[in-house]
Amino acid sequence: DLDDKYVLGGELGRGEFGVTYLCTEAATGARMACKSISKRKLRTPVDVEDVRREVEIMRHMPPHPNIVSLSAAYEDEDAVHLVMELCEGGELFDRIVARGHYTERAAAAVTRTIVEVVQMCHRNGVIHRDLKPENFLYANKKESSPLKAIDFGLSVFFRPGERFSEIVGSPYYMAPEVLKRNYGPEIDVWSAGVILYILLCGVPPFWAETEQGVAQAIIRSVVDFKRDPWPRVSEPAKDLVRRMLDPNPIARLTAAQVLGEHYGFSFSIA
Repeated sequence: DLDDKYVLGGELGRGEFGVTYLCTEAATGARMACKSISKRKLRTPVDVEDVRREVEIMRHMPPHPNIVSLSAAYEDEDAVHLVMELCEGGELFDRIVARGHYTERAAAAVTRTIVEVVQMCHRNGVIHRDLKPENFLYANKKESSPLKAIDFGLSVFFRPGERFSEIVGSPYYMAPEVLKRNYGPEIDVWSAGVILYILLCGVPPFWAETEQGVAQAIIRSVVDFKRDPWPRVSEPAKDLVRRMLDPNPIARLTAAQVLGEHYGFSFSIA
């Protein structure tokens, strides 16, 4: 039982289905995070299944320095509780907003971490499906803090060659083939490419006033490298963005190719 082992504290954040609390392990005093997902908000059996799958995926993933670790999962009448490693450094999203945009070197370091998480997911038969700066937290407030993926709520297991059709994710980061309802793991590299674009210039590559407008911009897949600060960004950095945002998923770089040494750009992710 959750209450036997952990003491819940203040609220850290809230999402569509749940609230994350600070929690303390009674026996050791260790500080953790507890994501409590309300069953009242899980209106359909599919929603409940999604939560169970999130737990299954987090348990299935091998330990990785850039993926938040799951310590325990409990289920009671009201909620499913996920007890996880606590990250106290805030969202990647907030650091992007505070900085405006990143140097190429800093953008490369963040992108490397995100793509390493993607590679880890794909090697273990998981598509993340919701990569965005809000889903990465810093472990602590230091500039050098490790960055960790925290949310696998929309992730799914896949078999090689399997295609998916449900539209999930966050509008700005969705790959064109998600909108066309026929996709596989390549969508995660697209989302990482959107994040890289934002890191380098501070705004999303596909933007409009409405969700429908964003979707149309994504389908057109025209990436703007004319506005400031792009004229000052190196060619290799732009080339990497282009190749991660290739609208053809077969031609798009894989996570391994993004991380591969042979991708010889001075804008080094290696």
